[in-house]
Amino acid sequence: MIEKRRLMLKIGLIREGKIPQDNRVAITPAQCKWLRINFNDVEVIAQHSTNRCYTDKEYERAGIQVQEDMTECNLLLGIKEVPLDMLLEGKTYMFFSHTKKMQLSNQKLFKTIIDKKITLIDYECLAHEDGTRIIGFGFFAGIVGAHNGMMAYGNRTGSFNLARVGSVNSFQKLIHTYFGLKLPHIKIAVTGTGRVAHGVLEIMNLMGIHEVEPDDYLEKEFTYPVYVHLKGNDLYKHKETGKYNRDDFHKNAQNYKCLFIHYVSSTDILINGIYWQSDIPRLFELADISKDNFRIKTIADITDDRDGSVPCNLGDNTINDPVYGVDKLSFDRTAPYLSNSIDIMAVGNLPNELPRDASRYFGEQLIKYVLDDIRLGGSKLIQNATMVDTGKLNNPYLYMKDYAGV
Repeated sequence: MIEKRRLMLKIGLIREGKIPQDNRVAITPAQCKWLRINFNDVEVIAQHSTNRCYTDKEYERAGIQVQEDMTECNLLLGIKEVPLDMLLEGKTYMFFSHTKKMQLSNQKLFKTIIDKKITLIDYECLAHEDGTRIIGFGFFAGIVGAHNGMMAYGNRTGSFNLARVGSVNSFQKLIHTYFGLKLPHIKIAVTGTGRVAHGVLEIMNLMGIHEVEPDDYLEKEFTYPVYVHLKGNDLYKHKETGKYNRDDFHKNAQNYKCLFIHYVSSTDILINGIYWQSDIPRLFELADISKDNFRIKTIADITDDRDGSVPCNLGDNTINDPVYGVDKLSFDRTAPYLSNSIDIMAVGNLPNELPRDASRYFGEQLIKYVLDDIRLGGSKLIQNATMVDTGKLNNPYLYMKDYAGV
């Protein structure tokens, strides 16, 4: 772990190397300047990058040194997974490794982190005592995901038109694109809580879509667009007791059944933002999409787990091309907007469409809740988020021994 120190904390903002490249940053130039002014034991160095949403010149104007070599830094901050050849031996890194669920696609990365005696503090693992995540891009994933889902439905039906989020460069400007938007009488199911759901609900409200209660949503049709927000208690019931207990659900999800199947005949658009892991029941089964009562035409799977809570998620598309189709009979991947398909919006880096807004928010949370603990030598919060400590699995992550090959 990070030792108690009185040494200079040298933060390196590393260049994103994963392809396709991410253009978000962990700390903006203005935030770097604030750190420099307010803490004499903190220094920030930015690695050269041509792809960041903030340019090298913007960092330099904020008084931040920009260079290629990161070896003098003792804390390296990135966003997405770091390519193996870019990992520096013995360093402390913070980034989204996407290994907590033992994802096979990143197993080699995790093993390399161990082999190179690296310390990995994963943003995803930074959480309050009740398990609520402290920092992340979820709010802007919800914003972009909800917009893209609505855009896809408009493209399919021709009933309205939404421009791409990337056609504007800020959330404030995106809001202005909704002025005068007239939506048809559609019904939208929003699942999940937390930052993602907050972002989705923000878009629902900005578009003038009315919230209704689950019973009314199931029993009535409306002459205006509506959405229902389905939380844990609405979605899951214990197989024996018929009740929902949040703590028990998170410990014993396999003992619960999902009730979303009751909503498939009342829903035009599903915007999915629930956390999912393999023991949590899916919202529906793949075979259900071929049934006559499956009304859903568009699914924005913001959670984006392939074959996860949305079983017709067949994998990522890209920001440039966010929507694909799934044939309702063969279950094959197709072009979007075909008559016998369901449209799936599934993109792993949605906040990249509003990178400056998302980066500012992320950096604020990082500085407010995390960096001071590291600067002062560590804390229980940091300890619990440290997946690997100088090449060794940390206690909370010993369940990953086979995955890590140790």
